[in-house]
Amino acid sequence: MATKARKVTGGVDTHGQTHHAAVIDALGRQLADRQFPTTPRGYRALLSWLVNFGQLERVGVEGTGAYGAALSRYLRSEGIDVVEVDRPDRKTRRTRGKSDPVDAYAAALAALSGRAAGIPKSRDGQVEAIRALRVTRRSAVKARTQAINQLLALILTAPAELRQQLRDLSTGRLLDTCARMCPTGDLADPVQATKAALRRLARRHQQLSEEIRELDAELAPLVTATAPDLLALPGVGIHVAGQLLTTAGDNPDRLHSEAAFAHLCGVAPIPASSGRTNRHRLNRGGDRAANTALHTIALSRLRWDPRTRTYLARRRQEGLTKPEAMRCLKRYIAREVYRKLINAPHHTKDKPTAA
Repeated sequence: MATKARKVTGGVDTHGQTHHAAVIDALGRQLADRQFPTTPRGYRALLSWLVNFGQLERVGVEGTGAYGAALSRYLRSEGIDVVEVDRPDRKTRRTRGKSDPVDAYAAALAALSGRAAGIPKSRDGQVEAIRALRVTRRSAVKARTQAINQLLALILTAPAELRQQLRDLSTGRLLDTCARMCPTGDLADPVQATKAALRRLARRHQQLSEEIRELDAELAPLVTATAPDLLALPGVGIHVAGQLLTTAGDNPDRLHSEAAFAHLCGVAPIPASSGRTNRHRLNRGGDRAANTALHTIALSRLRWDPRTRTYLARRRQEGLTKPEAMRCLKRYIAREVYRKLINAPHHTKDKPTAA
């Protein structure tokens, strides 16, 4: 009975093939640690092992966006309070050492003390589907850019007669011409080998372009159905909205305020005051992809929205530099975006309504 009444906290050091779990009591005393496989059966065994020590209050998990994603999803489905734990910094590891049990106990202590209080993304809804498609699209865009850069580099160093034939063509005609090339001689000949290489690169570019078009066709209705109000904001398109949704996750209420969302996006200024100097500096942390999305919105509004140009001009007259004024603008946009994310259909449909 005493064991059942005891309150305990768990911690998990996550890896690809195994997770190492540890459990501590309410005073931080180490009770036990054990290793489990990263399988559905292993997740069930890990939770059963933890609850045997008493009333499980919460579990601190490292890497909830990577190795610990599946475990975190399972624990949340079982009603367990999951806390996201950062990996120990270098100073801590130098003083305490590095091992799976050490890291697991450190995760449990961080969850117990409140030092780690971040709520992980649920990764179980429409936004997770958008993220998966965006990962594929991003890699395809990167590979396509690499292909066209390699093609242009080959043309730059190609034999003179081949280079002269291709150098003045537009990108579209260049790709079509290279894709139709047919090497006719021995590939030991640099001209014929270059033709073969150009044909493969051009066809790779065309295939990747088709793949990107298919992904765009799949993403557009999904993003529109997930957050139509977000898309209605000036300067927000499908890909910008997809990135902002991915940053917030399927449970944006884990971000307790619009200030927290701004900090996550790296647009919350960092205090840098000392003595009589009162100033803030650029925040280089946060999700840089989300920061880029907000910057894209700001640039679009500066081009098309008179109110935004007026705002920027007023901030410049107040003595701010252009980068400082842009940071203020991005902070304002983050506030707008947060409100739309919180009220998005995929999020509000599961909320209880007032009687």
